[in-house]
Parts: sequence; C-alpha cells; structure tokens
Amino acid sequence: QVQLVESGGGLVQAGGSLRLSCAGSGRTFSPYAMGWFRQAPGKEREFVTAINWFGGSTYYADSVKGRFTISRDNVKNSVYLQMNSLKPEDTAVYYCAAGTVGLRTVTSWGQGTQVTVSS
Repeated sequence: QVQLVESGGGLVQAGGSLRLSCAGSGRTFSPYAMGWFRQAPGKEREFVTAINWFGGSTYYADSVKGRFTISRDNVKNSVYLQMNSLKPEDTAVYYCAAGTVGLRTVTSWGQGTQVTVSS
C-alpha cells in the first residue's frame, strides 16, 4: 500500500558529503513522520533522524548531530538527508522509514541504500 523509494547512496571519502532522498507513494501514504535508520554489518538497525510531517520538528541521534540535516517536501511526499563530514563509522545501509510522530513506531520501510565511507 505504501512505497518508499530511496536514492543517493554511494561511496565517499571521509570528510565528504552525500545526500539521500526518499519518495513516498501509495493510496494509504499519510505519515505523521518520516526519517532514516541505518544498519552496519553485524549490528542492529539504529535510528538516525526523523522529521514530523506537520510542524517539521526534527530528531537526531547524538552520533550525527551537527553533521546530518533532514528536510522534507510535503508536496513531493519526499524526505532528504544531507550528510556532511562523513566518517567511516557512518558506513551502513540507510533505510527510509515512515510512521508515527518522531518515528516512535515505523509502519513502512524502504528497501535501503548503501553508504560507504572510506578512510
């Protein structure tokens, strides 16, 4: 019913930048928030950032504060993640997510996009 399609992953050197995009669609697409999680090899999926669809409040994991910025375009049903000052430890598969306020509950997931940061 809901589709989330990510784009923008890739390989970048440490200190570089990448921008991820996620477009939502579907007859029942009506999130309260969208955002991003990530999963590194051998680790659990972890919260990265979220933005509320109405009001625009944002939330960030401590590990990315000051380096990552989330934004949204309500008309395009899209959310963006600008990642600056990337570190090797940011290497992971990044998943777009939609759900309740602050993404406390995720109701839809994207397929994931690989981000690799080389040292």
